[in-house]
Amino acid sequence: MRITVFHANECDRKKCTSIKMEKMGKCRLVYDINKIPGGAVVLNPYAEKAVSYEDYKYVQRRGVVGLDCSWNEVSQSKKFFSLSKYHRSLPFLIATNPVNYGKPCILSTVEAIAATLYITRFKDEAYDMMDGFKWGHTFLELNQDLLEAYSEVDTSAEVVRLQNEFLENSKKEVND
Repeated sequence: MRITVFHANECDRKKCTSIKMEKMGKCRLVYDINKIPGGAVVLNPYAEKAVSYEDYKYVQRRGVVGLDCSWNEVSQSKKFFSLSKYHRSLPFLIATNPVNYGKPCILSTVEAIAATLYITRFKDEAYDMMDGFKWGHTFLELNQDLLEAYSEVDTSAEVVRLQNEFLENSKKEVND
């Protein structure tokens, strides 16, 4: 599985999951945006399309690209959006990394990549990706029901529908 991470050197290197992934041989870090492989699925929280099984063939052939950078700056830059036509966002999931534990949708790079692998039905690879992180399997366990549901449907639209149903049901439970 080809995993690439664009690293913008904007984080605490001691807490950086991308740096640790590279040390474990689980990804290739690139520091030049032009080194991102074409045709890969680029994880981008501003993408209009959610990752789904539709992306299986792109992940299998060209891999996944994580962007380890300040999202505030990315949202202002058109350069990131021209990297690939396969920009994908992730559906609702809860972080378990030590920096953002329990926060919805604020995933570390390794959590985002593992979620992408799981949703595109590379489940063994998702578990392997989280090996080496003390909290890694907690992410997969905490989000198990959602990840499994997202992986069982075929299209981005179905993933978004499941996410919205989950959020609506959660809202009803809180209000009841």
